[in-house]
Amino acid sequence: MAGKVYLVGAGPGDPGLFTLKGLEAIKAADCIIYDFLANSRLLEHAGAGVETIYVGKKGSEKTLPQEDINRLIIKKALSGKTVVRLKGGDPFIFGRGGEEAEELSSAGIEFEIVPGVTSAIAAPAYAGIPLTHRELASAVTFITGQENPLKERSNIAWDRLSTGRGTLVFLMGWKNLPLITEKLLENGWAPSTPVALVRWGTLTKQACLTGRLDNIIKLAREKGLKPPVITVVGDVVSLREKLNWFETRPLFGKRVLVTRALEQAGDFTRILEAQGADPIAFPTIKTTAPSSWNELDRAIKRLSTYDWAIFTSVNGVKYFFERLYKLGYDIRELKGVKICAIGPMTAKAVTDLGIKVDLMPKEFKAEGVLEALGKRKIKGKKFLLARAAVAREILPDEIRRLGGKIDVAPAYKTVKPTKAAKELTELFKEGGVDIVTFTSSSTVTNFVSMFKRKELPELLKGCTIAAIGPITANTAKGYGIKVDIMPKDYTIPALTKAMAEYFKTKSTGEKRL
Repeated sequence: MAGKVYLVGAGPGDPGLFTLKGLEAIKAADCIIYDFLANSRLLEHAGAGVETIYVGKKGSEKTLPQEDINRLIIKKALSGKTVVRLKGGDPFIFGRGGEEAEELSSAGIEFEIVPGVTSAIAAPAYAGIPLTHRELASAVTFITGQENPLKERSNIAWDRLSTGRGTLVFLMGWKNLPLITEKLLENGWAPSTPVALVRWGTLTKQACLTGRLDNIIKLAREKGLKPPVITVVGDVVSLREKLNWFETRPLFGKRVLVTRALEQAGDFTRILEAQGADPIAFPTIKTTAPSSWNELDRAIKRLSTYDWAIFTSVNGVKYFFERLYKLGYDIRELKGVKICAIGPMTAKAVTDLGIKVDLMPKEFKAEGVLEALGKRKIKGKKFLLARAAVAREILPDEIRRLGGKIDVAPAYKTVKPTKAAKELTELFKEGGVDIVTFTSSSTVTNFVSMFKRKELPELLKGCTIAAIGPITANTAKGYGIKVDIMPKDYTIPALTKAMAEYFKTKSTGEKRL
């Protein structure tokens, strides 16, 4: 029995603009066939073992000709699979989705169209250009910039485009920009007509170049502009200076290296993107189970004997409770045990489990925990510290010195990922990293170990270094790395805010085109 095909619009690039229906289709898919302009991050929502096939379609470069793509879709569907054909933008706006749907119909295969946000409206919107405006444009026309070269004559009525004086949007028109400007000028458009070229619209690497019909080609060549580009022609382009909201965010275009563990990088990445940054996930640590569960298991089996359970990280919470449930227990074992969480994210991890946090220090580090606990009398109390296998000893040492009893139970350990540093080295050498972030001493140590000590100063030259707190900053300093940014509160949101404030007073420089 044949499967079903979903022709899904992946949207303009920003994964936040992807539709809920498209997301449902990806989650249900057995096979995903995707294009160059479909954000690969959307594939993260696919189920385990789903077949993903890249078919290119990058300008004139094609991994597969359209006819072969059609055959591939049909072949996968006839094998009984649920197929998602993931196409950039909207499948029916110059996406050849109509042709693919015709082939499916002819083959008797069930299909469904899932529209996407087309770059024709999204890219101008993110560039601060409204395509229609009460005073400036009452109509908008979408035009392909790449007509079928085999056609004997153009289907574009260039003479009629001058009558409405609305807004013109050319998709995929970078290669034919000289022809486009020539035809418009020949058919009555004024040389002074505003033009905008928007590259990588809706992404944090977006760039927009504005000019006039009579000079836009010269400006684009001077800037070294390259596709993919959306071309907007019309008086509405003049509003960009006032309405440019996306590119004015404090971290816009800054490429930020995120070195924290992959499973924790997602939240940081989203916060950075909200400030306009372009995050590069390159985890230098990975968390795994400890070498032995013996100490934690013993502690769990006598939980009721403790006065306090202390958690110093989200990972400590995660692994502790996973082990608690694995042993057949649940949160009732913590009855009568007070909970101390080192910071707001750790506290949130606890409260998300339906457990009250009794104490969170004002300063989010071991010394802060000691200060907060001291007010509640440490002497004679019994503590459980579920933490990483290797960590600072100041907390357990001081609790013992102050007369308390403490069991330190390794709940997890951090290891260095096996990912090679060659790719990152090339990125540094090409000037592709603006900010390096460190969220723990382990991220610093593992980062440094990936390179030769002599080459590190040169690689980091010109990079801004951001550390989440003084302990992490001191570790970096010990390796000869100068820290430029450190927040007052030792949290990811505070770190991002400190980075934004740091760059507010600095020139953003020339945007990448």
